[in-house]
Amino acid sequence: MSEPTTELYQITDDPTTPEGGPVLVHSLAGFIDAGQAGRLAVEHLLEHLDSRVVATFDTDQLLDYRSRRPVMMFETDHWAGYGRPELTLHEVRDSEGTPFLLLAGPEPDLQWERFVAAVTELVERFGVRLTVGLDAVPMAVPHTRPVTVTAHATRPELVADHERWFGTVEVPASVSALLELRLGEAGHDAVGFAAHVPHYLARAEVPAAALELLDQFGAVSGLAVPAEALRPAADQAIAEVDQQIATSDEVSAVVRRLEQQFDAAAQTRGRRPLLAAEVDELPTAEEIGAELEQFLAEQDGSVED
Repeated sequence: MSEPTTELYQITDDPTTPEGGPVLVHSLAGFIDAGQAGRLAVEHLLEHLDSRVVATFDTDQLLDYRSRRPVMMFETDHWAGYGRPELTLHEVRDSEGTPFLLLAGPEPDLQWERFVAAVTELVERFGVRLTVGLDAVPMAVPHTRPVTVTAHATRPELVADHERWFGTVEVPASVSALLELRLGEAGHDAVGFAAHVPHYLARAEVPAAALELLDQFGAVSGLAVPAEALRPAADQAIAEVDQQIATSDEVSAVVRRLEQQFDAAAQTRGRRPLLAAEVDELPTAEEIGAELEQFLAEQDGSVED
């Protein structure tokens, strides 16, 4: 007999239920999140829209503190504070006042199936009509091209208008991916979007990737999401990378080769995956990324900090 999942969370306030049921969007920190795009997207939503907490999860049961130690504040001769990890479900209202749910916080280290079952219970209790996952992965793409995404869903119709970038691959599991799988098995609609971040910027903040994730979320949910407010930060970040790369003719040439690889692969969309494009006389994605990452690491650190 399975353990009761209600012991993992506490409902603090019943959310408002819009006509047709709310949308639930989630982004859990701790997996890849290249360019910190998921974190930036969550922070942007909570900063620019009205929100309140409607449920909290028991992180003591879900997190391995020794592998991801929280931060404490020490002042002179005493401990003054503790950054307690929080995994929370928020009710957020979009720009037109329509409520939706946002699940955010650290990805659980433990009890994945119980956690996913608990979220599924909340989906059913609150009548969620669509669950949307947001994350980002490092890819062999140049920062000078529009951000692309991999879309996936529990039903093909939900992402029919999106490009297919991959065939069949094995990847490390995540709670977000498991949640989508289990929701589909239970008959619930769920989609996910993974922004493609240049892997030489994977440890940097890439607001352009967060902007694309929010655009995708708004499009699939029909919610009014203030994504464009991220545009100035996205443009500034790209300009800073351009400025650093321009100081090296060698690295500029590498970026041009990566652009050629991306453009050549783009022409083959629908016939073979992006990373499988065969482009003559071009370095591999790993070689290009290694060169760029090494160059940027040798700069003043502003890109990766």
